[in-house]
Amino acid sequence: MAKQFQSMDGNTAAAHNAYALTEMSCIYPITPSSPMAEVMDVWASQGRKNAFDEVVKIAELQSEAGASGAVHGAAQAGVLPTTFTASQGLLLMIPNIYKWVGENLPVVLHVAARSLASRSLNIFGDHEDVYAVRQTGVPMLSSHSVQEVMDLAGVAHLTAIKCHVPFVHFFDGFRTSHEVDKIEVFDTEKYKELIDWKALDEFRKNAMQPHTNPVTRGANENDDIFFQGVEARNKHYENIPDVVADYMAKISEITGRDYKPFNYVGAPDAERVIVAMGSVTETATEVVNDLISKGEKVGLIKVHLYRPFSTKYLEAVLPETTKKIAVLDRTKEGGASGDPLYLDVLASLKGKDIQIVGGRYGLGSHDTEPNQVLAVYEELKKDEPKDQFTIGIEDDVTMTSLPVDKSYKIKSDATECLFWGLGSDGTVSANKSSIKIIGDNTDMYAQGYYAYDSKKAGGVTRSHLRFGNSPIHSTYYINNADFISCSLDSYMFKYDLARNLKDGGTFLLNTTFSPEEVVKHMPNRLKKELAEKHAKFYIIDATAIAQTIGMGRRTNTILQSAFFALNPQIMPIDKAVELMKAAAKKSYGKKGDAVVELNYRAIDAGKDGVVEVAVDPEWANLPSGSLRKETGDPYWDEYASRINGLEGYDMPVSAFTKNKVLDGTMQNNIAFKEKREIATNVPEWTPENCIQCGFCSFVCPHATIRTFALTPEEIANAPKEFEGFATLPLMGKPNTDLRFRVQVSPSNCVGCGLCVSECPGKAGNKALAMTDINSQLYLDPLADYLFKQTEYKSDLFPKTTIKGSQFQMPYFEVPGSCPGCGETPYYRLASQLFGKDMQIANATGCSSIYCGANPSTPFVKDKDGNGTAWANSLFEDNAEFGYGMALANNYTASKVLKIMEDNLDKVTPELKDLFEQYLAAGNDRDKQRELAPKIKELVAKADVEEDVKSLAEYDLVSKSNWIVGGDGWAYDIGYGGVDHVLANNVNVNILVLDTEVYSNTGGQSSKSSQRSSIAKFAAGGKTTAKKDLGQIAMTYGHVYVASVCMGADKMQTLKAFQEAESYDGPSLIIAYAPCVEHGIKGGLGNHQQVQREAVECGYVDIYRYDPRKEKPLTIDRKQEPDYSKMEAFMMKENRFAQLVKLKGKEEADKMFERAVEDAKRRHERLLAIEKEGI
Repeated sequence: MAKQFQSMDGNTAAAHNAYALTEMSCIYPITPSSPMAEVMDVWASQGRKNAFDEVVKIAELQSEAGASGAVHGAAQAGVLPTTFTASQGLLLMIPNIYKWVGENLPVVLHVAARSLASRSLNIFGDHEDVYAVRQTGVPMLSSHSVQEVMDLAGVAHLTAIKCHVPFVHFFDGFRTSHEVDKIEVFDTEKYKELIDWKALDEFRKNAMQPHTNPVTRGANENDDIFFQGVEARNKHYENIPDVVADYMAKISEITGRDYKPFNYVGAPDAERVIVAMGSVTETATEVVNDLISKGEKVGLIKVHLYRPFSTKYLEAVLPETTKKIAVLDRTKEGGASGDPLYLDVLASLKGKDIQIVGGRYGLGSHDTEPNQVLAVYEELKKDEPKDQFTIGIEDDVTMTSLPVDKSYKIKSDATECLFWGLGSDGTVSANKSSIKIIGDNTDMYAQGYYAYDSKKAGGVTRSHLRFGNSPIHSTYYINNADFISCSLDSYMFKYDLARNLKDGGTFLLNTTFSPEEVVKHMPNRLKKELAEKHAKFYIIDATAIAQTIGMGRRTNTILQSAFFALNPQIMPIDKAVELMKAAAKKSYGKKGDAVVELNYRAIDAGKDGVVEVAVDPEWANLPSGSLRKETGDPYWDEYASRINGLEGYDMPVSAFTKNKVLDGTMQNNIAFKEKREIATNVPEWTPENCIQCGFCSFVCPHATIRTFALTPEEIANAPKEFEGFATLPLMGKPNTDLRFRVQVSPSNCVGCGLCVSECPGKAGNKALAMTDINSQLYLDPLADYLFKQTEYKSDLFPKTTIKGSQFQMPYFEVPGSCPGCGETPYYRLASQLFGKDMQIANATGCSSIYCGANPSTPFVKDKDGNGTAWANSLFEDNAEFGYGMALANNYTASKVLKIMEDNLDKVTPELKDLFEQYLAAGNDRDKQRELAPKIKELVAKADVEEDVKSLAEYDLVSKSNWIVGGDGWAYDIGYGGVDHVLANNVNVNILVLDTEVYSNTGGQSSKSSQRSSIAKFAAGGKTTAKKDLGQIAMTYGHVYVASVCMGADKMQTLKAFQEAESYDGPSLIIAYAPCVEHGIKGGLGNHQQVQREAVECGYVDIYRYDPRKEKPLTIDRKQEPDYSKMEAFMMKENRFAQLVKLKGKEEADKMFERAVEDAKRRHERLLAIEKEGI
């Protein structure tokens, strides 16, 4: 049979084998392992058969702890189960892993290894999580590349069946899980020959069954026998390495690739050897081959079977000539004498005359280049090589780092390409398409790796693509690119785009500038580098092309075509166009011929739209200049701006010992300074059409458009270039000289257009219109002045009105969320109402990323030093985390009250009066804020007891306690905590940003997802009803509950937030938030209209349940829902519209009907509660 090659990532390769050898998979999403479970779900929904000729049963659980428990149960019942996880999710499984091990159950767990949250969260790869389970005794198998994942994933399953043991199969998160490679696909039919059917039959017969094997398991043992029972299992584990080795030999025979528990690469007489595990071994292999070609005696041992750690198989591959070994660990085990793999090797080779040292590398996916591996081999030349060293960083504090020869590069025959993009602009998707086009249609090998931050959208993306005639082992960033493309021209002012361009390379810039204009505007730094590197320079106005042909803002296909046009050595352009069009037809055929034709036009326009710009050799003499401007703020200059400028790799360890960042703290007032300029169009204000309603500001997800009431002095003090800028007389306050203005911050606006869509205007003429950002950037200094240096007139109008609320200062601005995000308007509104007093516990998810993507936080500290205090713990414990904060605040407040009560008759009359006022104020924060400085001033001066003096150290203003997260947290993994907090009568506010999917991990189904919606983990459409969290909470009777939908009723949303805050007890606000994962027709710029329609058709009910009222429930409806419109509403979102294509109209209509019935039942229950007053 001919070999089959395909371009795929490591997650898909793992799932390919897992599906074949699994009967039941219990899943839960966590980055970067989620795609494994997603493709399993898709294949099952398509009816794909496994090696047992059955369709795999897929079950989504509420957490990783739940998934591990479910596979435990499945295995006890005689079914072969598999699950997938990473990081904190793996930690939640540890208790059950002990059970799998102790009960000899063939559960297989595939892990995309990822760092653990400690001082900060990191979604990227290292081995902290997998090392954390080694003490369970579970066997562990490591794959080092996408091809190895394809070849070795099945070994974990086969050994699990044969030996009756669980197995953890792991590979590096992102570097392997998300790297796309052209690999040989393993024929899973061969598993039918490899499965030990006798062992499988024994496992099934041993299953606990009431009719065939009625036994008792999981019993308690006492001190007399427990120890012996543990030791009795020794023999059971001794043969595992031999079984693994045997299966590896069989896989090697099938594939022609050599696999052993430990593989050796290098000189047979090597004296210096590295031992490592994971994707770094691919890079190390390149270095070893290069050094051997230069006559050096070096080698590499690649660890595949990590547990049980076999000395026999390690010694079998270790050259007898070895004198020195360096063991590389991708973790830091604080407080230990060494890191885990190092200690294993040290113990295994303790009797040999070999010098062994250990080192760390690659934490949090920190890139490991060949020159860093070279540094290890160079260190081993020394008589006393450094032990416990680090590579890849400059440790100028504890001096652990090794010196690196930055000139060292591995010669490569591959074409290396680097693409700069903007998160969600399609650059990454286009590059994945290019990989598949080249990898699947030519004899060339292809590799793609995508570097991006954890933001859902709007972050910088860098796609690293390699194409060559032999397999590619370069598991590191491209640093010598043949071709660099940049899709956003504002990047040339912020980043060193050509830093990694090789001499004679090609640079392509997408820009609206003409050739003459681009030369005029380009920074000297970029000109100088292009000239010094003798580069070819091309531009393309993909933005204008996209608008001309009707593609809107999507430029990715145009730029993909331009890439092929400029790289004929990879593929002739005519062939590339043919294959791109075939790919477009395959991808968009279901959307109709018009969409396909649109993409055809984009492909043709892209290849023809490239314009060469002459590189003047004289540019090489220009001064380079700096990308960053010093501000005098050490935190910004030394820390935040360097990270934002992608200079993090150049920052030494000492940078993290300053500015109070050692414990992961971030300072407020950062996001606004970033000025990312990522919008194409921004709103322009036309004063004569403005009715001063404040709607634009009220709906803005990013607080980048605001309303101002300005004094004559403030107008006069504006930057001189804006003298006489447009204002209007302030409506609603006739006897005032205040003037009104709407102002946008152009460089911070993300261009979603919500403000324009919601602007009522006058006589059909809107006061806002979207216009090219370049025509508005001149207003940036005015925006800076108005936003940051004028007074917010918070007492002009009542906060209880929309207009009044928008004269309040937002303590939340420019979050890193998607343009048009449905969540952040609620967050911003809460910050305007309560921001300077808010203490927030935020669950992990989209909201934790747009609130805290280091170094950027959207929270603000005002001129008085007040501002929102925010923290994230974990995904699963956020409610408890916030509850602990509230209890602590209550405890501290009670201490303050007790001090005052106990000393009323011991202090001066003046101080006594202040104490009495404070005690009478209760939770009135305005009164507390008025009294606090007076009390502290008198306490500091007075001759009083020490406990009274201590009041000067207390914060005497009470906190606004908020617990915030998404529906994945509140409905699923954190529901137990939410329920517990609501059940206890503590004054906290819980805000659930309900997108009806796990938004941050990629759109997986949650218990909040509506029946019939298609989401990841519900590829065939969700078959169960949405959990009614609001009505569940109402059953307690003492919980304030609100369901809000901003676009449907802005005033109801405003009332709900204020009532929840004023309620002295637990409150729950469920805020319906449209999300990019919904696939809304017209995009998120229409999300307020979507919210209106959602309530009108009964898809969402809005209400307020206030226990203070005689009849607590108020359903906030202008009219009864029109359920006849609900299906039409749902069909405007791709998550529902796909169902018709997937299931056919007849089956889809049945599911839609059931979704409508669900909505009716929810509403009828609400009507009953409202009527009965319960």
